[in-house]
Amino acid sequence: MNLQLLYNEYVNIKFNRGLPPVQTDGFEYGVLEDGSAELFFTDSQNEPFVEWTCELQPRDPNYVTNPDWKPVLSAIFERLDVYDELILYYLLITINATTSIAKINPYNTMNDFMKNYCFFQLAQLASVTRLDDEQKRQLRDFFFFFYLYAHPVNEETLYSFSFSGQDLVHAKTNIHMERYFSVYHDYYSRNFDKHKDRLSIAPQEIHACKELSLELLRTVEGKSFRLSMPPEEGIEDVLRLINDVDHLLHLYSENKTTLFGIMKDFLSDVRTNPYRDHCFSTLLQNYVCYILYFNFDEINDLVDYFKDTPAWCKTIINKIFADAIFIQKIMRQNRIDIAEYSSVVDFFDDEAKRIYL
Repeated sequence: MNLQLLYNEYVNIKFNRGLPPVQTDGFEYGVLEDGSAELFFTDSQNEPFVEWTCELQPRDPNYVTNPDWKPVLSAIFERLDVYDELILYYLLITINATTSIAKINPYNTMNDFMKNYCFFQLAQLASVTRLDDEQKRQLRDFFFFFYLYAHPVNEETLYSFSFSGQDLVHAKTNIHMERYFSVYHDYYSRNFDKHKDRLSIAPQEIHACKELSLELLRTVEGKSFRLSMPPEEGIEDVLRLINDVDHLLHLYSENKTTLFGIMKDFLSDVRTNPYRDHCFSTLLQNYVCYILYFNFDEINDLVDYFKDTPAWCKTIINKIFADAIFIQKIMRQNRIDIAEYSSVVDFFDDEAKRIYL
């Protein structure tokens, strides 16, 4: 499974880039009537990839006083109970839904951006060399938290997983998710006749779903190849900073005004389209997550650089604080009171004031 090709198609459709489609290992995107898009099997628009498990969703034991059934895979995973089974199902849905393209509205814009952003960053972290292991661990936990939070998942699912090395593990049972997902798909493929009334795809298609789900999981775990945002004329410098975190950190450590200059050049370019705007938002959140996460006071240098162009400074500050809530969590973790940064607050628009003041 070449996830980069699939990701390129995702970006092409999500941001209306209008590029010709490419072959993506047995899957292709289909645009639905409401303007959203889902991944389907090539030459078949019957069942979206993300929905093939819908009829397999476990019963919710939280609505029963004494659940009297066992998980489907209890014979293999003896520590698994019916509560855990539902949580693991939610994780599979969350990971598969990374491929979905939602129709954006005022209520889902931030979550949609954050989930996409965190998935992309989880794919980058393992290759970053200018952060030490502890810094990468902190950021991986940070990105994974928001990857789940922005899906969104319920609170129980949000706090049920941790990393052991590069393996994502269900903390309560110590079940490694790569093994669980593999066994899960193999079970339904091998026992197709037993469950065919609830399955709308064939065994070979279940196998294809297994390969894609595992590749998405490995990307989240940092085991797969690093993803790259596809090229776009005119924003080459922005894309290099997005696609190479080491370059971003090196550039900032050598001369931070060079980074600010790239931001300035982007804002001075009158050309705009959804993909360019997304890349700029991604660059700003990289500044938040890779710079401000470790030293929030660096924001003073950003404001100082842009203070003579107040319109651009206001744009940058409000995108930093309102495109995502990463910076909000960073401030809470470090007990930072934004009111003490008057030079920053002076550039807040009404939305940022509503959120932070």
